Amino acid sequence: VKEAVLPFKRFRTYDGLVVDSLLGPEMRSTGEVMGIDKDFQKAFSKSQSAAGSALPKPGATVFISVADRDKRLVVLPALRLSELGYRLLATKGTQVVLARNGIESEAVLKKSQGDIGETIVDLINSGKVDMIVNTPSGSSARADGYEIRAASIAADKPIFTTISALSAAVGAISSGFDRFEVKTLQEYEADRQVG
Repeated sequence: VKEAVLPFKRFRTYDGLVVDSLLGPEMRSTGEVMGIDKDFQKAFSKSQSAAGSALPKPGATVFISVADRDKRLVVLPALRLSELGYRLLATKGTQVVLARNGIESEAVLKKSQGDIGETIVDLINSGKVDMIVNTPSGSSARADGYEIRAASIAADKPIFTTISALSAAVGAISSGFDRFEVKTLQEYEADRQVG
C-alpha cells in the first residue's frame, strides 16, 4: 500500500492556522511511503505508520462526523470500532444514526455551536481525540469541517475523509497490532523468486 506524504503543516493561513487537509490542485505530495505485508490490512497499517498517522489502539477515542450521503455507510465501520473497544464521539446528526443502529456514542458540539460548551475542535486541541472521521458537505459543515481537519493536522492525529479510507483503517485495526515484520525489498524479491 502506497501512501502520499503531504506537507499540510508547512502551509498555514495568514492567521497561522494549518491549511485544510482536503486536496486542491495546488497540493503536491512531498513523497510517498509504502507498506508491504502478506495481507492488505497489515500493509495499510504499515503505510499509515510510515506516513506519520499510526492507527490508535483499542481504548482510544474516535470522532465521527459524516455527510448525510455517508450516514448509512458509516454504520458498519463504527460498529466494528465500538466492538473493538474504541470510545466513539459524534456530531448530533451522526450520533442519531449510530444510536438508531444500536451503536453507543457521545454527542459533541461542532465549532459553530461552541458558544454553549466544549466543541470537537477543543477536544482535538486538548489531545482527547485519537482519530478523526470527517466527510463534510454544505457551507456550515464545510466551515466546521475545515476547523476539525486543521485541528487534527495540527495535533498529528490520523484523519479519514472518505468511508473507503475509514473501512481500510478499520480492517487494519481489526487485524491486530502485532509487531511489524520488517524486510527489505531485496528479501521480498528473494521470497518471490523461491515461492
